[in-house]
Amino acid sequence: MTMEYRTKEEQVADFLREGILSGQFPRGTRLKQVEIAELLKTSITPVREALKLLEAEGYITGSSYKGATVVPFDVTASSEILMLRMLLEAQLVRGAVEKLQTSDVEKLRTLAAEFEAAAKKGDSSAARAINYRFHRRIYDIADLPHTLHFVQILWARYPFDLINRLSGRAERAAAEHAELLDQMIAGDTAGAMLTTRRHIETGWAELRSSLNE
Repeated sequence: MTMEYRTKEEQVADFLREGILSGQFPRGTRLKQVEIAELLKTSITPVREALKLLEAEGYITGSSYKGATVVPFDVTASSEILMLRMLLEAQLVRGAVEKLQTSDVEKLRTLAAEFEAAAKKGDSSAARAINYRFHRRIYDIADLPHTLHFVQILWARYPFDLINRLSGRAERAAAEHAELLDQMIAGDTAGAMLTTRRHIETGWAELRSSLNE
């Protein structure tokens, strides 16, 4: 894991967010400061501070020296979170369309291609991690840090790991990513916002359908 930007605390926090949302650190997993520090080749201090941040955001509980636990998924809260995600993430996409640069397009195309390749291979673990990076990259471009902060809190309570394990979901998500990226490049703000809302809603609808089977 090569950490490229932000403070060490923020880098560690982003690594752990990605790991939790992708399923690398499943719900209920114990996260130990020493093990994380060794994995990232960093000191205990930024790990400890990152865990405090993630506890405040709701990703973990008990950020003590002995370790922290990834919070379980609460299905009863997800309907409200779904609506908030669609609202806030659409606004982040709006901001990203307005600020999109050529270098951003190249990076997003690469991530979209990597996600599609992982989906075709059936590598769900890689696909989940790349999915996080793709969306996070878009939202970073928007440069709306307060909105992104609230979205990250919502992500902590959302079952990405379960949704991305659904049969065929990764392939369908790859097509949705491609549509979103094409609209962003074309400057179609309304279309990109609508695709974002549909992308979020579709994943949740497919999960609810699978839970009711």
